[in-house]
Amino acid sequence: MVTERKLFQGAVILTAAGFISRILGFFFRIFLSHSFGEESVGLYQLIFPLYTLCLSISTAGLQTAVSSLTARKVSLGKADEARNILAIALCLTMVISFLEIIVIQNNAPLIASSFLGDIRCAKLILIISYALPCAAIHSCICGYSFGLQNAKLPAISQLIEQTVRVLTVILIFLAMQNGGWKPSISLAAAGIVAGEFAAALFSARSLSRSRNRFRPVLSRRTAADLRDLVTLSLPLTANRTALTLLQSIEAASIPVCLKLYGLSTADSLSLYGVLTGMALPCILFPSAITNSVGTVLLPAVSATNASGNRASVLKLLKKAVGSCLMLGLACCLFFLIFGRQIGELLFHSATAGRFILTLAWICPFLYTNTALISAINGYGKTGHSFLINMSGLLIRIAGVFLAIPRFGMLGYLWGLLVSQLAVSVLAVAAILFHAPKAQRETL
Repeated sequence: MVTERKLFQGAVILTAAGFISRILGFFFRIFLSHSFGEESVGLYQLIFPLYTLCLSISTAGLQTAVSSLTARKVSLGKADEARNILAIALCLTMVISFLEIIVIQNNAPLIASSFLGDIRCAKLILIISYALPCAAIHSCICGYSFGLQNAKLPAISQLIEQTVRVLTVILIFLAMQNGGWKPSISLAAAGIVAGEFAAALFSARSLSRSRNRFRPVLSRRTAADLRDLVTLSLPLTANRTALTLLQSIEAASIPVCLKLYGLSTADSLSLYGVLTGMALPCILFPSAITNSVGTVLLPAVSATNASGNRASVLKLLKKAVGSCLMLGLACCLFFLIFGRQIGELLFHSATAGRFILTLAWICPFLYTNTALISAINGYGKTGHSFLINMSGLLIRIAGVFLAIPRFGMLGYLWGLLVSQLAVSVLAVAAILFHAPKAQRETL
């Protein structure tokens, strides 16, 4: 089947790009720590909750909505309306991005001191704010490409963004050193702007070269397209924004609750660093595959569902979810066998090994949930995915405040497992409820 072949090809392309980008990012983090020191890198990391929050508001929901609506329109033979969807999304996301720049530029010291907790971040967030419009353009065009089931443009643009970011920082750093200048960590923030600019430029040029396919025509359908886009994107934007805010609360509260458990400030931060900097990256590394499957699954489900081919929808879901589940089970077994050795050999930390062993149990649920949530969004039930993700996050937050003070970090790890299990159960229930009767009988 053509859709299945495109789904597989898209997943392979995005997975390859994801792995390459993660490898580049891994070595780039090593370069930053050696070149600027741990404190400067810490300041650099502090700006990402704000940056991620801005992207969540301006691009996250719109990209997914563009992907889903484009797939739906094209499957119904309404390519002109799909192009209009992209044009409207670009206008909306650019307006939001420039509003975010204005807010950041006028309130950088306040944001740095109150939201990020360090006034030294003010200069960094001023620099990184200029990446927001570029990220908006890049994101919407990628969403349009996913809707056309074309994963090549997003994959190449992802590699371009990461490569330009890394090379810009390294080359300017070396040039400044040779010139007798002392580079600061602000250079890393400038690298993000350079990478997003390059990705946006590549995406826009690729789109302009296919003018025969991209010719948005404003018509009486524009208001209806705008309504469809806003209706679909708002729950997704709320979902991602709530996710970012709750993750920030979660991250800030874990060290505090560890001190309530009886650990010192230094030990609390050390334990948190082992979890987030060593154990979780190992568990999440294979998710490059499941994230790719989820990304291409959403428009595929949307397109096949809109065409009325219910059997194809079911077949896609079974293959995608089944593949993610099998990968999760394999990774769970791998980490259970080799988790302790990974922690000690790679990180020289027995604690990291113990964390990996415990976190191994979340792999089947964590990897499968990506496909399940994407399928729900592909059905257009974005409000349900929002409620499901919110439920999982609230369980994690409860684990932080209720379990950590009594059981330490182990309580939080089991809270993660319960949250992922809850998301899986709720997502399967949502799909069974909204799937047509013929599909439910087949399941």
